[in-house]
Amino acid sequence: MTDTLTAPESGATTKPATKPARPYFSSGPCAKPPGWDAAKLATASLGRSHRSKIGKQRLQYAIDLMRETLKLPDTHRIGIVPGSDTGAYEMAMWTMLGARPVTALAWESFGEGWVTDAVKQLKIDPTVIRADYGQLPDLAAVDWSSDVLFTWNGTTSGVRVPDADWIPETREGLSFADATSGVFAYDIDWAKIDVATFSWQKVLGGEGAHGVLILGPRAVERLESYTPAWPLPKVFRLVSKGKLAEGVFKGETINTPSMLAVEDAIFALEWAKGLGPDGLIARSDANAAALDRIVAERAWLGHLAADPASRSKTSVCLTVEGADEVLIKAMASLLEKEGVAFDVAGYRDAPPGLRIWCGATVDTADIVALGAWLDWAYATAKAG
Repeated sequence: MTDTLTAPESGATTKPATKPARPYFSSGPCAKPPGWDAAKLATASLGRSHRSKIGKQRLQYAIDLMRETLKLPDTHRIGIVPGSDTGAYEMAMWTMLGARPVTALAWESFGEGWVTDAVKQLKIDPTVIRADYGQLPDLAAVDWSSDVLFTWNGTTSGVRVPDADWIPETREGLSFADATSGVFAYDIDWAKIDVATFSWQKVLGGEGAHGVLILGPRAVERLESYTPAWPLPKVFRLVSKGKLAEGVFKGETINTPSMLAVEDAIFALEWAKGLGPDGLIARSDANAAALDRIVAERAWLGHLAADPASRSKTSVCLTVEGADEVLIKAMASLLEKEGVAFDVAGYRDAPPGLRIWCGATVDTADIVALGAWLDWAYATAKAG
């Protein structure tokens, strides 16, 4: 499948003949896995208590699938918690920070959110290392005698850490990775990660509202040896009588989960297990490469993240020549009206541009088909 539309500089506004079969390019919630159908979801746990035998079994099964697919070592615990990735990350911050100095890295809006929490809510006066949208901070400048907060993949800027090599094995502080657009899409060295969080609604294409909290042994040690100075809401409490509440990591959730969302996640995880971690990464890589070719062939398109080594392969953020909010809104509206691309405007806090999800649940053929429609939308919006 190739793009045949004349370049928008020529004023072509003819609609392309081929549409993406699945126009779901939102960066969260993301496209469902190929072949997904609500009728395929298991339903025996619905209408049952999450503390019933079947409820606990299904929650534990979801945890087991996540461990297997992520190749997570037995040293790390996995818990399903409320509040999506935000709830999981704030749970980690509220329960573990304050024991030592904190360094926070921010190069997009969610990283800035963790800075705000640390400064205004926890009042711990962190060292903040920032970079503009499209850039990565100087990772070599991080002081690992402190706890370090960072996003593995900046969903709103399209910038990611290239790997975990910058995290020392002999670190004194804990590494806190907001990995919601990174897990299942990159090869993560779990020995370097003390705390990781994500939500099913990103790379797995699951439903929102539930977060996943992964704790390494050093994080567990912190929880059991340190009591923060501030009060903790019930949904944040991971310790009972000085010991980790192990039930949280065996499917005994702190509050009531949606078993429908759990079954939806199980469907996605079984699909992911069938591909394996390498297969999931390969799908994301192929999608990102297809979008790279589209960008390279168009003078009016560019990558917000200039350095390919730190460019996201999931939430890919694009610059558009001459774009402002009005132009981007017009382009996104045109694409949605035609049913060829939903939710592709960049994040509201980011520079005006497009954001195309290239995670594993997207089919490469749909990325390829999108190119000509971007030409059409750009030419039409500019002409209008």
